[in-house]
Amino acid sequence: MYLKIRDLDLNYEIKGNGKPIVILHGYTVDHRLMSGCIEPILGESNEYKRIYIDLPGMGKTKSKDWIVNSDVMLDIVIEVIDKIIPDENFLLAGESYGGYLSLGLIYKMKERVDGLFLLCPATKGHDLRHKHIVLKKDDELLSKLDKEEAEMFRSIQVVQTEETWTRYNNEILSGIKLADNDFLNKLNKCGKKLSFEKDMFDQKFNKPTLFLLGRQDSSVGYKGTWSILDNYPRATFAVLDMAGHNLQIEQPEVFNALFSEWIKRVSYE
Repeated sequence: MYLKIRDLDLNYEIKGNGKPIVILHGYTVDHRLMSGCIEPILGESNEYKRIYIDLPGMGKTKSKDWIVNSDVMLDIVIEVIDKIIPDENFLLAGESYGGYLSLGLIYKMKERVDGLFLLCPATKGHDLRHKHIVLKKDDELLSKLDKEEAEMFRSIQVVQTEETWTRYNNEILSGIKLADNDFLNKLNKCGKKLSFEKDMFDQKFNKPTLFLLGRQDSSVGYKGTWSILDNYPRATFAVLDMAGHNLQIEQPEVFNALFSEWIKRVSYE
């Protein structure tokens, strides 16, 4: 489905009914990264309306010249929320850059957010990242892959197996292939940080929260997110071994368990 935001046709999908969950993916990918890990858990449920958004320049949502920074990107997300679920409270889930924007939403409209889930979020201290390492590798699989795709897979995955490749190809690489790289590279250089970032990181949030991070995440690390934990008194904070920036496909059983537990906690509110 498409929603008109000024002259932007924003692609989104809604699955299920009930309590809304606004779901934001990371940089260069699309909503399939998030639907790929959430739908297996909530796909049979009619208790939650999952709203998956393709951010501008990613997935099926085209870029626009007037989207010059993350402040504008966040304003678009807020407008989407106000048009699709006006005056409703909702749950919020974000991955990587989508997690960063989610923190911006908490700063802007926390009174409407009843629970927060952040998967490998981009927060503070990118200088705390470490060198990419691989803990499990299937050389036979890698030898069969297209050279460029194999390099992308090797550069991000801590666990490189047939199972993680299948999900990486279907849920992550499929979105990367649609990305407007010129637009995203320009945004990354000129305006990826929110103008109120410092105040955003100091914002307190008292609703059920889940921080889920990879111990070997070389993209955003985990220590920066630990530094804001005191602002989230209802948060579970988990750092998983044998997990990088695509934690949800490297540790699916633990992901499923902790996401399900978060859903249970927000249901009590």
